Amino acid sequence: MADDGEGVAQVAAGMLDPRIADRDSDLVDRAGLDDADVEQIVHVMRSLQAWHHAADRMSEASRRYMKLNQTDMRALRFLIATRAQGVIATPGAMSEYLGISSASTTKLLDRLERGGHIVRSPHPTDRRALAIAITDHTRRDARETVGRQHARRFAVAAALSPDEREVVIRFLDALAATADPEQ
Repeated sequence: MADDGEGVAQVAAGMLDPRIADRDSDLVDRAGLDDADVEQIVHVMRSLQAWHHAADRMSEASRRYMKLNQTDMRALRFLIATRAQGVIATPGAMSEYLGISSASTTKLLDRLERGGHIVRSPHPTDRRALAIAITDHTRRDARETVGRQHARRFAVAAALSPDEREVVIRFLDALAATADPEQ
């Protein structure tokens, strides 16, 4: 098959084009779409793929910089959000947010505490619970990596008109709904 960079890129580009990947329209209904419509839709799909690749690269760079895995980073973002909202984070709330067991949450918190990313202290109003807080150093590091990336993405969305944002919202919500076959 393709053995050079150009050939590989051509094959990869064809994976998103139903005219190539689904020639007989067994999966993708192209009825009522002319070639220009299909080309534009394929362009949308390629743009989505480019965004996914960029988001993956940004996330990986942040994880490498912070020396943490994906769940650890999600936990830190949760702690930043709870702090910003004046909410006391607990192991139970973190377990619920991350969708992991209490045993896994304990291991995660042990790892983050050893790394100097969090501190655990007695909960101020519930003697049975612990309060978890992100350290100032980790919060600053996260702000400089993940926070700056989010600010750039926010600026892109802000540059759209309100009507354009509504179109993007409808599109992304509909796209998200395709993940659940029950919807």
